Amino acid sequence: MIEEEQQPKTFMDWLRESVVVKLAFICVLVIALLIPSVWIQGLITERQSRQADMAKTVSDQWSASQMIQGPVLVIPYKRLASGMDTTKGKEVIENLYLLPENLKIAADVNGEKLHRGSFDVAVYNSQISVSGNFNMPDLVKISLSPQQLLLNKAHLEFAISDLKGLKTNPMINIKGVNIAAEPVFNRNDVFDNGLQAAMDLNNNTGPIPFSFKLDIKGSQELSFLHVAKTTDVTVKGNWPSPSFGGRYLPDDRKVDSKGFSAHWRALYYNRPYPQEWVANDTLLTSKKNVEQASFGVKLILPVDQYQKTMRTTKYGILIIVLTFTSLLLTELIRKQRVHAFNYLLIGAAMVIYYTLLLSFAEQVGYNLAYLIASVATIGLVSWFISSLLKNTAAAAMFAFILTIFYGFIFIIIQLEDLSLLIGSIALFIIVAILMYVSRKINWEHH
Repeated sequence: MIEEEQQPKTFMDWLRESVVVKLAFICVLVIALLIPSVWIQGLITERQSRQADMAKTVSDQWSASQMIQGPVLVIPYKRLASGMDTTKGKEVIENLYLLPENLKIAADVNGEKLHRGSFDVAVYNSQISVSGNFNMPDLVKISLSPQQLLLNKAHLEFAISDLKGLKTNPMINIKGVNIAAEPVFNRNDVFDNGLQAAMDLNNNTGPIPFSFKLDIKGSQELSFLHVAKTTDVTVKGNWPSPSFGGRYLPDDRKVDSKGFSAHWRALYYNRPYPQEWVANDTLLTSKKNVEQASFGVKLILPVDQYQKTMRTTKYGILIIVLTFTSLLLTELIRKQRVHAFNYLLIGAAMVIYYTLLLSFAEQVGYNLAYLIASVATIGLVSWFISSLLKNTAAAAMFAFILTIFYGFIFIIIQLEDLSLLIGSIALFIIVAILMYVSRKINWEHH
């Protein structure tokens, strides 16, 4: 009996069995999965924006970030208008501004979290002691005579960024006399939210000591303006994750689980304005000068789940590619075909993983959310592969591979400074393993 001739493979058979076609499909699928990945990153950005809006709302209700500015000694003086002035020949009043010789600030910061829905905002209460002294101005440097000064109308002026944060009325001690601080409403205030204490400097000789205490509340950040020839600032608080920023970093700092302490000592060589000047009431408050002369501490929330989740999503395509590659190699080694639609379902599960991570991170924090989302996704994908291949051992091996992948990403996220080094080494090892496994495949028969 003549054996029945083997039927030649049709084009559809070749499409179903060709490794090249399968690889091309996987590449197209990976590119298609970029679309939901970008959508998820947009969702994370939207949640970050909502958190920022919530922080602003809390700041408006509680008190905004605070900057301690000043104090400045303001002495009015009179002169005859000249030059291009429309009041030429008439007497006009201007201000002489004098900065402290020494300024010492000690702040005790008591931070806490305010919860608004799924969001946390860092706020604080702070008791601040300010002391120092002024010297009488060197009139020769600024071309003024003693007769021009209106010493009986002098006043000390300082400011905080948000007056709503004042919890008590400040009392200013000047040369041993307590004076209640009052708001400044003059058009040419040196500060936007100024407070002042009037004084009479007639018959004054020698330094002018001052001191006052502030009991304030604020949100997220407390900073200071370097105004004296020597500015010493000491800040301590109960917040375990502070960030020191601004123009100057602390000379000394200590941070542990119980809180922090920091000390700055700044000299007037590094500030962008002189010790005394006349007629310019915006010198201290210009944005450029404030940036060049301010420093302080920011209360950072211990875990920024949005930033970490965003970084995790950027490794999403890598996880999908490695998973598909592992599945394809398993398919070729075991000679069990996995339908293209099943690749699509596995890819969908691995994209939904990031929405799970984001939603759980808002409720229980990033680390626990990562564990929950990873276990759920690995379990689902492994069960699916087990049902496809009808092989529990192969599914267990695949679960182990996925655990390695997700564990690798988690380590990279935690090790921010070494993430590039660790990631490069791990990827090299993964490629080496794939090269080793692929040796066992006879590509000519696929």
